[in-house]
Amino acid sequence: MIDPQSVQEVLNITQVEDVIGEYVHLKNRGINMIGLCPFHNEKTPSFTVSPSKNIYKCFGCGQAGGGVQFLMEHEGMSFPDAIRHLAKKYGIELVETKSENYDESAQLARDSFYLLNDFAKDLFITNLKESAEGKRIGLSYFKERGFRENTIDKFELGFAVKQRDFLTKTALDKGYKEESLKKLGLTSQKDYDFFRDRVMFPIHNLSGKVIAFGGRTLSSDKKIPKYINSPETEIYKKSNSLYGIYQAKSEIRRQDECLLVEGYTDVISLSQAGIEHVIASSGTSLTEGQIRLINRFTPNITILYDGDPAGMKAALRGIDLILEQDMNASVVLLPTGEDPDSFVKANGSTGLTTYINEHKKDFIFFKIDLLLEEAGNDPIKKTGVIKNIVQSISFIPDSLKRALYIRECGQLLNLSEDVLVEETNKSIRSRLNLEKKRGNFQRRDENEAIRPKPKRYDDQTPTNKTEVGDDYQERDILRILLNGGNTFYDEDNKTTVADYLIANIKDLIDSFSNELYKSIILEAVEQIEEHKTLPASYFVNHEIKAVRHACIDLMQEQYTYAEWDKQGLFLQTQKEPALNFVKDSKQAILRFKERKLRKNMKEIHDRLIDPTIDEEMKTLLISAQIKYKMTLMEIHKELGTVVPVKL
Repeated sequence: MIDPQSVQEVLNITQVEDVIGEYVHLKNRGINMIGLCPFHNEKTPSFTVSPSKNIYKCFGCGQAGGGVQFLMEHEGMSFPDAIRHLAKKYGIELVETKSENYDESAQLARDSFYLLNDFAKDLFITNLKESAEGKRIGLSYFKERGFRENTIDKFELGFAVKQRDFLTKTALDKGYKEESLKKLGLTSQKDYDFFRDRVMFPIHNLSGKVIAFGGRTLSSDKKIPKYINSPETEIYKKSNSLYGIYQAKSEIRRQDECLLVEGYTDVISLSQAGIEHVIASSGTSLTEGQIRLINRFTPNITILYDGDPAGMKAALRGIDLILEQDMNASVVLLPTGEDPDSFVKANGSTGLTTYINEHKKDFIFFKIDLLLEEAGNDPIKKTGVIKNIVQSISFIPDSLKRALYIRECGQLLNLSEDVLVEETNKSIRSRLNLEKKRGNFQRRDENEAIRPKPKRYDDQTPTNKTEVGDDYQERDILRILLNGGNTFYDEDNKTTVADYLIANIKDLIDSFSNELYKSIILEAVEQIEEHKTLPASYFVNHEIKAVRHACIDLMQEQYTYAEWDKQGLFLQTQKEPALNFVKDSKQAILRFKERKLRKNMKEIHDRLIDPTIDEEMKTLLISAQIKYKMTLMEIHKELGTVVPVKL
């Protein structure tokens, strides 16, 4: 168990933008940062990170939290593991009252799979560096490929020995379960090692955990498959994984470009040569999940493939998926007989970079050139080419970008823009009608391909509904308390806004109509009375999701002020809204009391018109009604409003 003080130390030092920045490409927008949400598919960024408040919120799917919650939701970590991960990141030594050993009964849990894969990875590395077989076969192969020792260490390359069940027996001796070994594909159903006599390439997720393996045989036997890979498991989905993404993500973000190749050794060779923004699709055509993964870090993809016919066809696969994600895709085909590995060894990183810059071609125009060359002078084939190109253009969601492509393609194909526009719209309508029939899509724009409805993270996530009446006033008080509670209310710096709010509503909290807001404000009062302040991290890291989401909703605004506002054009006569908590707190309290008074007066009015009421009670109610009216008039005077007090 981790000591509570250690947990709080981690929470206090964690910067949400540092944590999320390792997974999502963030751009500055005013005082906040934005990016594409990693929890649902979107093309327009709605994922907002607030460094000043240390929170994130997606205004598309509603997901929200702090750095710890992000790791828990995105990486599937438990709360203790997220704390340990952040403690390691920030160099904090945790105090644990009890060591937590590997739990064999939790064999199906994600953490146990990560531990077992990590064990296998370490064993493969030991085989490579210490066993005679590994040095003679595996290490020799890597050195022949020109891989330096630091490169081998960086990608954690290893070797699986030829012995039938070496890994299986070693793992069982260490206490790992046979069932887990089989689920991960490390042990076959016939109880022998799945990977034998192969050099090993661990596949990592974004946080650096090993989720699967690829193994390459060095045998010349044609009956033996050259590469074999781990099966899909609870922690590994091939369509959502990319080789090298963990090592490349920072450089991809810095370069604002992703270089995509086919194989493991291509990634390793280019990375060693200093071209580090490179990843591989592991020999498969790109999937939607892989494209979305890249799009978290950059919208720019350059696909680097072999110059043979197979390489050309591979470059075409997935083009529509890339365009549909509103990404900028280019293709570079290497000279015939060359692959990225061989080319960079022969020409160096400078030679490859120069070649890429000189031969990079936009995906659409690459496709036009390739298909027209295949069609020759055959008019029927040319018609098919035009339809193929038009279909790809129709996937582009940005109408302006689509129009520019149509203009350029019209010139290249010697066709009228009107004809291409008509054909593009036909393609869009056809797909729209088809997807309507599937029943799970919604229209975004009549000239735009329809897109999947964003899936809510879970049914307990609060919605951003418009609130009226008492709920609105109660919400506003809570908003001010969370955002400006620690602001000093008076010039002597003795009373905070929180002190003022609590003093004025403490006796009225029981009259809150919204039970969630009532529970939050009661908890806030307890925290303030105990600690004299309300730490921002308290509700951001709350264990109850409904509470956490409600508070983050109140702390994070979807819209920010335009840059010209900051030049003082609208702030000449008042403070910036975010700095106006003292005035807001006065207004909120007065309006809250006004609503409660009106509610009480309505109840008295309803009782007075009851014919069964006795005279004594009637006199008492009229007296209370007059007192309420006088109080209400005083409130209106303080608010500066002239409102007739009627029932």
